[in-house]
Amino acid sequence: MELVEVDVLRLGLDRSSNSYVVILQEKGGSRLLPIWIGQPEAESIVIEMNGIKRERPLTHDLCKNIIVGMGGTLRRVQITKVQNRTFFAELHVAMPNGMVQVDARPSDSIAIALRFAAPIFAQASLLTAMLVDEAEEGEELEFPGAQPEVEADTSAETLKQYLENLRPEDFGKFNM
Repeated sequence: MELVEVDVLRLGLDRSSNSYVVILQEKGGSRLLPIWIGQPEAESIVIEMNGIKRERPLTHDLCKNIIVGMGGTLRRVQITKVQNRTFFAELHVAMPNGMVQVDARPSDSIAIALRFAAPIFAQASLLTAMLVDEAEEGEELEFPGAQPEVEADTSAETLKQYLENLRPEDFGKFNM
């Protein structure tokens, strides 16, 4: 299985399914991997991407605290396959007595990887060529109508509105 390192490019709302979509982009390339996720995971990803500090730890903060508390660290996340439109991922955790692989949903894996600043990898066959205007190599990708980034001091309600106002057109068109 060939793995490609990816970064979180954007997060948005697919109005046709009323689901959130996290868009992963291959590092140094233009291929994308859109994954439809739940609202709590979308909020957790946006909170971490924007450095928003919460009064109490969220579930993904708790996961990080448990891993660290047991003497481990997250080395990488791998998005390994898709079956029946369901994506599968693994957390690769280095523990004092060796490496442990934990089966997880990609949305949770991404949220935890961001908290550890751990690399995210996806199976190369899952990535798709970009269907928006192709940028020249080295140019920054632009998505027409994209919403501005969320500010770090954003309230929970403002964050929810930001997520709900993103549109699929902000990212281009994807087919699965």
